[in-house]
Amino acid sequence: MSERISLQEILRENGVPQIKLDMHATKEECLQLREKLMAIRDLSHGAEQGYLDVSCKVYIDVDDIDRYLSGELDTLAEVYAFPEDIKAYRG
Repeated sequence: MSERISLQEILRENGVPQIKLDMHATKEECLQLREKLMAIRDLSHGAEQGYLDVSCKVYIDVDDIDRYLSGELDTLAEVYAFPEDIKAYRG
């Protein structure tokens, strides 16, 4: 089962986030994603985990989806950005 870091742990380690993005999905979208992730696990005989890798390194696994669908989690995933994560672009 995946282990989510609580907001309190994040605040203790990093300070106050500049932004927090929540991810939501419909039941149908969750079920389709879950099916694909389970296929990866099944085809590898459990040697590999199926996960959704987003460029900002958000990992959503089957346990996250199950907990979200059961109502245990309010969001499918959360992304926090802190002031030091924000870079200035110079052309």
